[in-house]
Amino acid sequence: MTTFTPTTSSEVLSTIAWAVAEEASLEIIGHGSKRGIGRPLQTEHTLDLSMLTGVTLYEPAELVLSAKAGTALAGIEKLLAENGQQLAFEPMDYGPLLGGEPGRGTIGGVLGANLSGPRRLKAGAARDHILGINVVSGRGEEFKSGGRVVKNVTGYDLSKLMANSWGTLAVFTDVTFKVLPAAETEVTLAVRGLLDEPAASAMALALGSSAEVSSAAHLPERMAARVAGGALGSDAATLLRVEGFGPSVAYRIAALKTLLAKAGPLEEISGDVSRQIWRDVRDCRPFADGSEKPVWRVSMTPSQGHQMVLTLRMQAAVSAFYDWQGGLVWLRMEEGDPEAALLRGLLRKHGGGHATLVRAAPAHRAALPVYEPQSPALAALSRRLKQEFDPKNILNPGRMAQD
Repeated sequence: MTTFTPTTSSEVLSTIAWAVAEEASLEIIGHGSKRGIGRPLQTEHTLDLSMLTGVTLYEPAELVLSAKAGTALAGIEKLLAENGQQLAFEPMDYGPLLGGEPGRGTIGGVLGANLSGPRRLKAGAARDHILGINVVSGRGEEFKSGGRVVKNVTGYDLSKLMANSWGTLAVFTDVTFKVLPAAETEVTLAVRGLLDEPAASAMALALGSSAEVSSAAHLPERMAARVAGGALGSDAATLLRVEGFGPSVAYRIAALKTLLAKAGPLEEISGDVSRQIWRDVRDCRPFADGSEKPVWRVSMTPSQGHQMVLTLRMQAAVSAFYDWQGGLVWLRMEEGDPEAALLRGLLRKHGGGHATLVRAAPAHRAALPVYEPQSPALAALSRRLKQEFDPKNILNPGRMAQD
C-alpha cells in the first residue's frame, strides 16, 4: 500500500488520474479524525490530504474564508476568533468520541461530513454555509462550483451536493465558506432536575417563545456531570442558550425565567463555562469514554425523541441525551450490541428519521448498514451520482454502502 501526500491541487489531480488509469482504490483522509465512521475500507492506497494546507483567502469585511482542504479546523477557528468571527454552524469534533485527539478535523472534512453543532436549530449545517468548492472527481477531472462572494450562486447546488458525501464522489482541494460575526454575549439558562418528557415540553415552550433561543439540549441525570468538567453537577440539566448583544441577552434570559418559572429550579450560566458546556454537547463528550460501546446519532422529530428512547429502554440497556430540542438523540448501547434493527424499527414507529452508527467495533461496522438505509428511489439516485462522479469506484469504495 502506498500513501500519497499531495501538497498542491495539481498533485491531487495527478494522483487520482493515476488511480483511475490503474483502477486502484483510494482511501481519502485528512487527519483521520473521522476514520472510524462508516464501513471499514479495504483499499489499495491512501490519499492523505494533511499536507494540503493553508488559508487561501480571508476577507473579514466580506465574511468569506477560503482554505485548502487539509487545513486544520482548529487553526481556522482560532483565526476567525481573533477577528471576532466564527463558523456559525459550529462543526462537531468527532475526535474525542472516536478515541482520538481533539482538534484534528480538517475544513474539507467539515463539508464532506456536513458537520454541525447545537446551533443547527438557528444556523443550519456546513452545506448551508458553503459558497464554493474546488474538487477532483473520481474520473480524474478537476472542476469548481460556486464562488468567493456571498451573493454568488453559480453552481451552488453542486457545492451542496458534495456535502455529506464522505469522499465517495470527489476529493476537495479548496473550499470557501461564509463566516459570521461571533456573538458578543452568551448565556445558558439551565432548568434542573427534569425528566425527559417535561424537559421536552420546556424546550418546546422556550423555542416557541420570542426569546430567540439558539440552542436547546437536555442532559438526563448523571449525564450533566460529564460536561464542562462536572461544573453542572449530576442533576439533570435542560439547557437553553441565548446569544447576542449584552442588553438583549439579559432581557431574553429574564423573559425565559418568567416563562419557565414553574418548570423547575433555574440556573444561569455564562462566560467560559457556558461555552464549554456547548462544546461538550457538540462533541458528544458524555460518551467520549475511550470504549467501543456502540454510539448512535439519531435525528428525528423533536417531540418524539424521548418517547422513542423510553420504548427502546424497555428492550435494551441504553444511555441517552438530547440536542436540537430533542431532534438529535445521542445513544450509547451499554451491552455492546448495536441493536440496529430494533432502533430503526422504533424510529419508523415514532415518525421516522435517520440513525447513523458513529462508533462501534470494526466487525459491527462491517456487518450492518452504518448509515440509514435509503428508499429504493433515493438509492437509485445515489448509484447514478456515484456512476457520474466515480464510475470506476476509486474513491472510498464501500464506506457508505456495500458496493
